[in-house]
Amino acid sequence: MNSLSQLKQALLENRLEHFMFLGGGSNVLFAKDYNGLIIKNNIKGIQVEHEDIESVYLKAYSGEVWHDLVVYCVNKGWGGIENLSLIPGTVGAAPMQNIGAYGVELENCFVELEAFNLRTLEFEKFNKQACAFGYRESVFKRQLKGQYFIYSVTLKLNKHPKTNIEYGDIKQILLDAGIQPENASIKEVSNAVIAIRSSKLPNPKELGNSGSFFKNPVISVDHFEQLKIRYPEIKGFPQSQGVKVPAAWLIEQCGWKGKRVGETGSHAKQALVLVNYGHAKGEEIYQLAMDIIKSVKEKFSITLEPEVNLIG
Repeated sequence: MNSLSQLKQALLENRLEHFMFLGGGSNVLFAKDYNGLIIKNNIKGIQVEHEDIESVYLKAYSGEVWHDLVVYCVNKGWGGIENLSLIPGTVGAAPMQNIGAYGVELENCFVELEAFNLRTLEFEKFNKQACAFGYRESVFKRQLKGQYFIYSVTLKLNKHPKTNIEYGDIKQILLDAGIQPENASIKEVSNAVIAIRSSKLPNPKELGNSGSFFKNPVISVDHFEQLKIRYPEIKGFPQSQGVKVPAAWLIEQCGWKGKRVGETGSHAKQALVLVNYGHAKGEEIYQLAMDIIKSVKEKFSITLEPEVNLIG
């Protein structure tokens, strides 16, 4: 699908009941064959909507590759999404998932999106509040799932950006490159993020994976304190409604990191990444995920929730 008119034509002519949109497909697991029509989104374009001395309001269409948009902005010197470098997928999936990495989430620079109502065949605009962003969440993954096609996304970027280097290993990577972190450009921060992601996450073109398979769970303060007594090394990050615990650590403590089950497994360098060694079916990856969820639940009384969209 290269245009909205093609989508309208398909909807009007076929009266489709079972269909789904696919961007890059990097965050989807088909546990079984899909009984319907899959529509590949190829609607692309990037344009400046408005700018002033401080900011640029940039509209990107949903079929654009997300990392290409990041590179475009970084090369222009527009800051705000450089920490989201190398995240796979398309622009349309970014607000649906509220993508985030290294201390930054999409909602930090989000202005609005245009979405096509698949029932009324009319456009609607959603501001940040209407999107109901949460941790890897939005209204499009919950209440409005399957009811809209995200057509474009508008972001507010900073012409005089302040870099965010406090999360993860960004500061150390910069120092290793001979760059003083406080003086780093957004290009240098982007390169650092790319280096970190490349070292920890397998290239899906070489080893099948969908990146982080599970969300980092948020548990109550009491629950965390109880776990802290039993596992003094556990890490926790205070949130407004509890404590966020690294899912990778939980999975590793259950013995899954680097473990291979048939043609599936948990990656040796990052337990949070489930991989396909070449011949596994979707249902096998799904079963591995369920087994991991079960073991973490039994050991820590924490229920992991998939970040990947499970189909079937």
